[in-house]
Parts: sequence; C-alpha cells; structure tokens
Amino acid sequence: MLRLGIANLVVAMLACAEDFTFVIGSPVASQQFQFKAATFVFRTEGCGDAGTAQVSATAEGVLKGERQSVVLKVMPGSKPGVYAVFQSWPAEGQWIVNLKGTCGNAHAGAIVPMGPKGFIRESAKFFPHPATESEIETALKPLITGAKK
Repeated sequence: MLRLGIANLVVAMLACAEDFTFVIGSPVASQQFQFKAATFVFRTEGCGDAGTAQVSATAEGVLKGERQSVVLKVMPGSKPGVYAVFQSWPAEGQWIVNLKGTCGNAHAGAIVPMGPKGFIRESAKFFPHPATESEIETALKPLITGAKK
C-alpha cells in the first residue's frame, strides 16, 4: 500500500511539473510603467524560484548583407521572472532576438523575429535549450528573403 501511495505521489508531481520556458508579450502586458517603451516583455515559467533564473538576450541579424550580433541588456521587472527587452540594435536590416535562460539544471531558449512594427509573436519559436546557430539561421532566412522582394 505504501508503494502505491508513493507511486501515485510521483505521478502527480510529474503531471504538475512545468517545463522551464519563456512567454512573450507586449509591454503593456507587464503592467509596469518602466517597460512602456520596451520592444517586448517576457516572463519565465516553470522555475520554482523565478528570482533565481538567469536570462540573456542577443539581437541576431543581417545588415547590408553582413551577419551581425548585438548583446542586449535584459531589464528585470519589479515582479520576479518578468523582463523587458529594449531595442539597441540598428533600425535597418533584418533581426531576431535570441533569448537564453537557465533555472537550476533546466534550460530554455526562444527566437523572436522582429518586423517593422515590432516583434512577430506568431513566428516566435520556443525551445527546451538555448537556440542553436542552425535554428537562428533558419529563423533569419524568411526575414531576409522577404526583405529582398
């Protein structure tokens, strides 16, 4: 009977466990005035203590036919696990934002394409690992191809 109880507890814990991931949104979604001018905001999910998550971001793009990478400052919000990304990459060119994060032994990644009117939510990709160079290049390809039309 004890084994059955332990097995049920383990199954329940696994069912409730969330993967560590990112959720992106518009700056107004954060309900934080200091993020009003942000390009987008994101929050971490699935981290037991959101305050311990480590996050970083880079803008990856092509400007005048040349591949570029810009390290971005990720601004933490007043609520644990909420962050903002402000545009510090050139307005010209085609860009994606590459988000990376860790929470304990868990990892998360996201590629957020940028368009003329801001981030393109429906084209964002989320991963249980930091995005690979191949995944970044694949995300940039349609932006570059679309810009040449």
